[in-house]
Amino acid sequence: MIKFTKMHGLGNDYVYMDAIHQTIENESSLAQFVSNRHFGIGSDGLILICKSDVADFKMKMYNQDGSQAEMCGNGIRCVAKFVYDKGLTNKTRITVETLAGIKVLELNVENGEVKTVKVDMGEPILTPEKIPVKSQEEPVKNLGIKALDKQFKFTCVSMGNPHAITIVENTEKFDVEKYGKVLEVDKVFPNKTNVEFIQILDKEHIKMRVWERGTGETLACGTGACATLVACNLNGLTNNKATIELLGGNLEIEWNKENNHVYMTGPAETVFEGELIYKEEKI
Repeated sequence: MIKFTKMHGLGNDYVYMDAIHQTIENESSLAQFVSNRHFGIGSDGLILICKSDVADFKMKMYNQDGSQAEMCGNGIRCVAKFVYDKGLTNKTRITVETLAGIKVLELNVENGEVKTVKVDMGEPILTPEKIPVKSQEEPVKNLGIKALDKQFKFTCVSMGNPHAITIVENTEKFDVEKYGKVLEVDKVFPNKTNVEFIQILDKEHIKMRVWERGTGETLACGTGACATLVACNLNGLTNNKATIELLGGNLEIEWNKENNHVYMTGPAETVFEGELIYKEEKI
């Protein structure tokens, strides 16, 4: 029997498990099982909270397809809420180890529960081979890719995981699934990529829809929102602080030019808790 908590950040939902006080096995296949919205719990993936030798906690994240991901901005905010609300820490400033490095989180607590979290997402990565993307341009701001019947121009940024950002005329009417699944696996992206389709409303407001690598379209993506703000600012289209409007709600993103760090602030919510009986042969 495995205890779990279903949580979401702006509708970007994951199943969370305490891997400090219980043993979690077959993590990849377990992620596929719990993510299934018909036969499992239903989520964009699985996130494990583990012990860390270098930070307060370690976050391990798996996509719906069982692949391990480096980071998730919406997911890490929920990690902060999980560890505080469950009494695993009493600190309102914590560090979390991820495959994208150690992140520093500031918790906004109201009536004993975490409501919002500000995350220091670190420095954006603009070097092509580190994103990674096949390009001779640095930063990558004019990457042309044809997908099906459309030609796109991308700006590429990594926030510990790869993102390709492109402007479309109207995000509401754009067919994200049709083009997202083709662009994700384009040969120019060695490790595949997350794809952000954006519409700039003004210097401080951006609408965004996202096709996440290994998952598909989700209601929100924290690292994608950060990458989008960086991409827009690099191209002189927005200020260094803006509201990113996603399908699941809004995130406040700031690129601090003094220390070159990107900061993300947004909510974290608990949906329900339960216990899972899991046998790997179900996959």
